[in-house]
Amino acid sequence: MDVGAAKLIGAGIAVLPLFGVGIGLGKLFSSLIDSIGRNPSAKNDLMASSMLCFALVESIALLAFVVAMIILFTA
Repeated sequence: MDVGAAKLIGAGIAVLPLFGVGIGLGKLFSSLIDSIGRNPSAKNDLMASSMLCFALVESIALLAFVVAMIILFTA
């Protein structure tokens, strides 16, 4: 197998967690909208905790992207 082909396959495998990130963010924000709809007075508490969770989930996406770029652009 050619080294270039192996790099492309490895980078493709490295970004597979992005599917989980997309699903997780969709579930997070749909639950947030439902929760605010049920109890609007708790909006501030819900927003604070959901933004923390958003940052943690998004960090997984950034890490996967960086790993893919490292695989692609290293010698």
